[in-house]
Amino acid sequence: MHPGRARRPLAGTGLLPGTSAWVGSFAVSSSAVETARQEWIEGHRRFHEEIKDPRRRPWLLSHLEQITAELRKRIGTTFTLAELTETYAGVEDWARDALAESGAPGWPRDVTLVADEAFHLYARGATDYRP
Repeated sequence: MHPGRARRPLAGTGLLPGTSAWVGSFAVSSSAVETARQEWIEGHRRFHEEIKDPRRRPWLLSHLEQITAELRKRIGTTFTLAELTETYAGVEDWARDALAESGAPGWPRDVTLVADEAFHLYARGATDYRP
């Protein structure tokens, strides 16, 4: 890095390149946060393609509501992107459980799609969120 140039946080992460944030008992790197955010953006795009199908729309919205409610229970309303990224690491298991308990049809194929959309939307509430 040039000595006269200040390091800037990675877009939307609040973390400087090559740094980490401690969450729980381990560090979440800035690259892990950025990778997760890219997955959420791609999931958001896919979700909005799938929701165009009028037969799937009600189920997808219901699944989104259920996963978002479970996410809120797990992380609360005050969190950082690093904390959200840590929660995302185990999303397949707990999101699958949340949807299975609801008994909604079609949930197995929608877990990843809907989880990525939920995290994409929820990330906007992070204390260090930047578009």
